[in-house]
Amino acid sequence: MIMAADPEMKLLGLWCSPYSRRVEIALSLKGLAYDYIEEDIQNKSPELLKYNPVHHKVPVLVRDGKPIAESLVILEYIDEMWNDQKPAILPQQPYERATARFWARFIDDKCLPSILKAFWGPENEQEIAEKEARLNLKTLEKELEGKKFFGGASIGYLDIVANFIAYWLDAIQKAAGKEILTKEAFPLLFKWKQDFIACKVVKENLPPWERLVAYYQIRIEAAKASKR
Repeated sequence: MIMAADPEMKLLGLWCSPYSRRVEIALSLKGLAYDYIEEDIQNKSPELLKYNPVHHKVPVLVRDGKPIAESLVILEYIDEMWNDQKPAILPQQPYERATARFWARFIDDKCLPSILKAFWGPENEQEIAEKEARLNLKTLEKELEGKKFFGGASIGYLDIVANFIAYWLDAIQKAAGKEILTKEAFPLLFKWKQDFIACKVVKENLPPWERLVAYYQIRIEAAKASKR
């Protein structure tokens, strides 16, 4: 059940940002309501510059005038702040919680950069980046062995962090006409992404598919034009 909007809590986000959408999924999982402020990254608002003076990036969650930046940090804050509201986002056991944090960093520091480089990097480096991306995804896929979700029987912290792989990567692949994540190469990861996207709380917090594909088509064409 979604609670009444908290006048003291707002989220500064961006419709196409997987990082911003991570926070939206987590807030929905906890049944929390908030005010949403859509940012224009080309013309950043005074609020964004005020609340995230270091990076000037979304997402930023503001509660009682206090800002929390960086999606991974925000996810942990939400889980700790509303730990009496189920479901839990992070695992309850210290070892499992630490392991989930490790794989979250692996996704953000290894998987995403190699995937993006495979599509937007210098043309002479894209093939190497593709191989690296596939290797990283295969490493991540091993964490799904014997499980429906990274979090076990239901979605949790690592599933939310991997939202880019479940949805955004498909949009990029369609826009670029090139595939990295396929059912044949990654059967467990492919099944996971279908199950993840099918979750009601996830589905309600994803950007419109056609709009996202069109957005990446424009970005890909702009990247090609800049290299001519």
